[in-house]
Amino acid sequence: MVHSAKKMLISTFRRTTLLALAAGLLLSGFGCRTQDQSVIERTKPLTLKVWRVFDDTDSFRDIIADYQALHPHIRIDYRKFRYEEYRKELLNAIAEGRGPDIISLHNTWLPEWQARLLPSPTTLSMPFTEIRGSVKKEEFSVLKNVPGLTVSQLANDFLDVVSHDAVLMAEQADPQAQLVPKVYGAPLSVDSLVMFYNRDLLNANGLARPASHWAEFQEQVKKIVRLDEVGTIIQPATSIGTADNVERASDLLAVLMMQNGAQMADTNGIATFDRFPPDLPPREMTPGAEALIFYSDFANPQKEVYTWNEKMPDSLTAFASGKTAFFFGYSYHLAAIRLSNPQLNLGIAPLPQILGNQPVNYANYWLETVSSETEYPNESWDFIRFATSAEEAQKYLTRTNKPTALRSLVNSQLESLDLSVFASQLPSSTSWYRGTDALATEETFREMIRQMHTAEADPAKIIELGTTKVNQTLD
Repeated sequence: MVHSAKKMLISTFRRTTLLALAAGLLLSGFGCRTQDQSVIERTKPLTLKVWRVFDDTDSFRDIIADYQALHPHIRIDYRKFRYEEYRKELLNAIAEGRGPDIISLHNTWLPEWQARLLPSPTTLSMPFTEIRGSVKKEEFSVLKNVPGLTVSQLANDFLDVVSHDAVLMAEQADPQAQLVPKVYGAPLSVDSLVMFYNRDLLNANGLARPASHWAEFQEQVKKIVRLDEVGTIIQPATSIGTADNVERASDLLAVLMMQNGAQMADTNGIATFDRFPPDLPPREMTPGAEALIFYSDFANPQKEVYTWNEKMPDSLTAFASGKTAFFFGYSYHLAAIRLSNPQLNLGIAPLPQILGNQPVNYANYWLETVSSETEYPNESWDFIRFATSAEEAQKYLTRTNKPTALRSLVNSQLESLDLSVFASQLPSSTSWYRGTDALATEETFREMIRQMHTAEADPAKIIELGTTKVNQTLD
C-alpha cells in the first residue's frame, strides 16, 4: 500500500512538472526565438548624415523625431552649412571619404552631380518592429519591402517642375541596355519668383494695385521714378536692369526670355535661347534678344523706363529700406525684408506676365538626394521618402513658412496670407537645363547684362555668345 501511494505521488509530480513546463513554454513563446542574421545586421545602430543649407536643425526636428520613432536604431546627424561654403566643403568631404549620406542640391545642380548620386530603387528593404504573441507579447524585427520613389509617383504627387528636374536618364547594370528614367531627388518645397511691393509708395503715386503685366509695369515705373535736372535718379521705382546689384538677376532675365517664347534648351539639353522657336512667327529679333533689351532698358539712361544703375545699393537693401516700390524675389526674402524693416507696408504680387501669353513662372528649389558613396542606400532613400510625404512635409512647411512641392498641399496654402501668391504660381512654375555647370551659366547671364551697357552692345551677338558659353559646359 505504501508502494502504491509512492507511485501515485511520483505520477502526480510528473504531471505537474510537465504542465508547468508546457505553460512556461507557452508563455515564453515556445522558448527563445532566434532571428535571421540579415535582420540582426540591419537593426544594428547606424547614423545617417544629412547635409543641407539655410534650414536650422529645428526645421527638421519633427521629421527626425517621427522617423526615429519608427526606426529607433537610426540616428540622424543633421548639419547646416552656409551657402558660400557648402559646395567646397561637400566636394572635399566626398573626396576624403567623409561625405554625407543625404545631400541637399539645388535643382539646377542635379545634372552636374548625377555621377556622384544614387537614384531611388523601385523597392526599398527596411527593418520594422512587430509585436507577436497571443499571451506574452514580444517585439520582433522583420524586413519589409516598401516602395521607393518612382517616376510615376513623382509625377502624381509632386509639381510638374519636379519631374522635369529630378528625373534623369540612368545607365543599367547591363552596359548594352538602354538608358532608363530614374528619380534622383525629391524636394520639401518649391519656391517661385514673385514681385514684392511697397504699398505706401504705390499709394503716394496714385496706384491702387501693382502691375499684372509688363507693359503696365513699365507705365508704373515711369510714374514713380524721379530724376533731377541732370538725369540723376533721386527716387528709383524698382531694382532691375543691372547684373551685380540685383538679386537673382539671372533668374529674372531667364524668366523674361521664357515668357517671351524663347526655347531655353532643346530635348537634348542644348541651349537654344539664341534662336527663333519653330512655333513662333518670325520677327526682327529672337525672343531671347528682345527679353535682354527689355531687362537692360531699366538701367539705360536713354530710355523712359530708366530707374536703376550700378551705383545703387543691392536691390534687397534698397527695397527693405523703403527706397524702391518693387523688388523681385523669393519666399526666403520675406523674412529678411521683415527683419530689416518691420514697419514696411509690404505687399506680395504675382510676377508680371506678357499680356496675351500663357503665364510662365520661375521655380527655384532644393532636392534631397542620396550619395553614391553611402553605406546605407535603403535607409537614406527611405528617410527622403518619409520626409517628403505630405504629413511630414507639412510639419516642415509650417516651421519654415515655405511654399509646398506637393500637389495635395497647394490648395491649403492658397488660404495663407504669406504664401497664397507663391502657391498660385506653382502650377505654372518651370525651370530649364543649364548645362553641367549651373553657376557658370548664371555668370554667363550676368555677363550678357553687363555687355548690354557697353557702347558696342549688339543684343543678337550677345545672346549668341551667351548660348555658346552655356553649351560649352555640356562638353
